[in-house]
Amino acid sequence: MHRRDFIQKTTLAASASGIFPEIIFNRPKVAEKVRLGFIGVGSRGRSHVEQALFRSDVEITAICDIDPEAIAKTLEMIKKAGKKQPAVYSGGDEDFLNLVKRDELQGVVVATPWEWHVPMSIAAMKAGKYAAVEVSATVTLQESWDLVDTFEKTGSHCMILENVCYRRDVMAVLRMIREGLFGEMTYAHCGYQHDLRGIKFNNGKPEGSGAEFGPKGYSEARWRTQHSVDRNGDIYPTHGLGPVAHWLDINRGNYFKYLTSTATKSRGLHKYVVDHGGKDHPNAKVNFKLGDVVTTVIQCFNGENIVLIHDTNSPRHYSLAFRAQGTNGLWMNDGDSIYLEGISPKEHTNEPDGPYLKKYDHPLWAKHAKAAENAGHGGIDYFVFRGFVEAIRNKVAPPIDVYDAAVWSAISPLSELSISKGSAPVEIPDFTRGKWKTNKRIFGLNNEY
Repeated sequence: MHRRDFIQKTTLAASASGIFPEIIFNRPKVAEKVRLGFIGVGSRGRSHVEQALFRSDVEITAICDIDPEAIAKTLEMIKKAGKKQPAVYSGGDEDFLNLVKRDELQGVVVATPWEWHVPMSIAAMKAGKYAAVEVSATVTLQESWDLVDTFEKTGSHCMILENVCYRRDVMAVLRMIREGLFGEMTYAHCGYQHDLRGIKFNNGKPEGSGAEFGPKGYSEARWRTQHSVDRNGDIYPTHGLGPVAHWLDINRGNYFKYLTSTATKSRGLHKYVVDHGGKDHPNAKVNFKLGDVVTTVIQCFNGENIVLIHDTNSPRHYSLAFRAQGTNGLWMNDGDSIYLEGISPKEHTNEPDGPYLKKYDHPLWAKHAKAAENAGHGGIDYFVFRGFVEAIRNKVAPPIDVYDAAVWSAISPLSELSISKGSAPVEIPDFTRGKWKTNKRIFGLNNEY
């Protein structure tokens, strides 16, 4: 038997004999309908509403937004889908508190500016609802602790909606890692490298270019660019870090110990404003604190290193720069290449990753790829929304839980702290309070969850 076949067969045998958590096999009665409320129905929130409308087992009973245009567009979507009009909450910044009180709601989806994520998620959890929160889940270190403490006091779950965890190639690599093809993992590389200088973006697609943000900006530019003015750190870590955390079993047999972060000078946004608005544009006088490229190195308890890059203010192609490396080889997303010692045909020579990604396609994708065809971001929006709905239906923990939300998001303020201290090492809190030693895997175990 070839070594690869042996690893695959023995891993599958181990899975059948107890690697899956008990909740997968001992589920309580499944709810027939999942009734959801949506707080924030801008471009990102409406993408989740769209996923809800595709499902016959989901009912949208309430929506909330302070923007009348967002409410109107959402109601039109629901009407076109032939669904019942939901209750509307648009009476000011705090009206979400009235939405979460609704007795019929089982879950609440939060897709609002970052600083509202934690107050809204906590309100939903305290009301006994499952909360799903967009990325990043938290802005400050205290907010990460607040999410964890609320879950532990109430028992109400919170799932961070990190859709990149479900990217097809990323999940195939996860399967390869778990089946031992890379040997023992030693290193991972990831990041968020996305030219956002255009400022005017709608659900990831450019709506045009301009120098405006704040009240004059479009969509996310109304609030997101201000973070580049006020902060210097990795302000958007989870797209890269989420998948890597699953690769390395973070919070489940492993944890982040400490990090160091460095930032380049800040030039990109200022140059863009001058180039497109002129040197006399009011925003040309803004002092952007965010370095154009922020590099964070994370040391894990089990000895792995992670390099995390944030680069949104430079002219460049989009890339999350994934790299998975172990004692037997590596996979690199940039270049779509792989090398496995003893398996690849030429020694020390990378080969195309396509055949491997096809052979090790994750069971979730193999089963649900057709259903995901109409979902955004190449289908991954279907899977992350499905994970939340299935957790509610089966009354189990979500596949990406509150501890993941807390520690992935905490990298942001901790990177700011490291940079402010001259790139000094900063300890990363153990939000599981030691439970990482015994926690079992939840994410990506089979084709159902």
